[in-house]
Amino acid sequence: MRIAPITVLALTVALAVPALAAPPRGFEARAEQLRARIGTPGMAIAIVEDGKTTLARGFGVRQLDARERVDGDTLFPIGSSSKAMTVAALATLVDAGKIKWDDRVVDHLPGFQMYDPWVTREITIRDLLVHRSGLGMGAGDLLFVPRSSVPRAEVVRRVRYLKPETSFRSTFAYSNLMYVVAGQLIETVGGQRWEDYTREHVLRPAGMRVSTTDNVDNFATVNRAYPHARMDGGLRGAGRQERLDERDDLGRNAAPAGGVASSANDLARWLQLLLGAGATPEGKRVFSAATHAQMWTPAMTMPADEMPLDLKLMQSQFSNYGLGWDIVDYRGARMVWHGGAVFGFKTAIVVLPEKKVAFAITVNSEDGELVRGLMYELADHYLGLPAADWPSKFQAFKTQQVKQGLDVLKSSQRNPVRAGPSVPGRALAGTYADPWYGDIEIVSSGDGLRVDFKSTPRMAGRLEHWQYDTWIARFDDNALEPAYLSFAFDKDGKVERIALKPVSPLADFSWDYADLNFTPRKAAE
Repeated sequence: MRIAPITVLALTVALAVPALAAPPRGFEARAEQLRARIGTPGMAIAIVEDGKTTLARGFGVRQLDARERVDGDTLFPIGSSSKAMTVAALATLVDAGKIKWDDRVVDHLPGFQMYDPWVTREITIRDLLVHRSGLGMGAGDLLFVPRSSVPRAEVVRRVRYLKPETSFRSTFAYSNLMYVVAGQLIETVGGQRWEDYTREHVLRPAGMRVSTTDNVDNFATVNRAYPHARMDGGLRGAGRQERLDERDDLGRNAAPAGGVASSANDLARWLQLLLGAGATPEGKRVFSAATHAQMWTPAMTMPADEMPLDLKLMQSQFSNYGLGWDIVDYRGARMVWHGGAVFGFKTAIVVLPEKKVAFAITVNSEDGELVRGLMYELADHYLGLPAADWPSKFQAFKTQQVKQGLDVLKSSQRNPVRAGPSVPGRALAGTYADPWYGDIEIVSSGDGLRVDFKSTPRMAGRLEHWQYDTWIARFDDNALEPAYLSFAFDKDGKVERIALKPVSPLADFSWDYADLNFTPRKAAE
């Protein structure tokens, strides 16, 4: 059997440096000190070493200005770290002989279509899971970010309207939408909603007793964390921490891409299952070792992010994506991990296979510097490497990013041209349609123009003229990213199309306004 070079290197390191047998001395006090310093309300951490849980506990509080503490059973939405659980659900169907990883999607979802008929015919289940569909990064996310009224089956039907950005299988571009398709496939083949199938065939068999796959169950759990973000400093990520409306959690239609909520104790069980190659510590087999091996087999090369000098040491030289997992090298060792983010929460789940160590960190804020900082601090400890104070480095990097974002935003909005609009505001009123998103409605009243995004509950606000024929949507809900709406007209001066883009230079890629192309509803029909 041929062993990949990165695996040989990882094995060399594993043999040269014995795994440390406990979390770093004083780690819990260190984690609490960092949480307080950064200003994150609450955090949960789980660590598993050689199949045994060595830490599973909470830090801080479930929400600002409240006394309820985070403990080992407090639920945190884990965002895209859920993707690996969707893959595990698929793995049970592979083990049952109902699907194969390289089956064509249309053989199990006959009505499924991509924009290109050839891709429709050729795309496989594996293609869905490794982000090589040809769609752009985050394409279609506005159908579930931050919430949606569009059913999952309808989201899958609308995939056909999204134009590819690259050729099929040529480029890695992160896609939540393809995991939504995978969830619909699980429902079709497994005979249960993704929520029920994943809970009954993966989470509960793994011993994850409180984790949820549905917001209804999550919100019914008293011991849950609440979302927080910095909102009042000029753009998202700057300013004071404040609690968000938890209804803004990822749209339920996209649960297969990021809908699990879990706790430190349950995440420890998940880590044990992963280190056991699909078997629990008690010997119960949830999925086979063969399907587990497929999860951690590199399938698609990812572009490496260029890091600033202070973070160069952690930059991967070889970055790949498996089935629901990032597979990278970290300072000569193999690291299998995945991050997760839904509004108001951040997560990282990390496995160092050659060390038989895994850990999970989740917070009820958007302070990713705390999650990433502790992630690499723990990795260094278990790899026997010198401490590098990663939390401070990531905190400095985040501060610089926010400052640069604010500078760009202030510069771009400093001196708008006092020209336009070409037509009176009331002439813009009407219903406009985009094939994949659906409708927006612009209405004119004595208070000016308002826009309402019909597929997204509570996504409405005033339109503020910016310059020329560009307006800014200032949403009533300040947790939503403002958007530029630029109007184009036909020869008769009637609106022909509306193009959008986010106002903030730091807006998350899921605010894929730029993919929208609204035209008047009559023309669209």
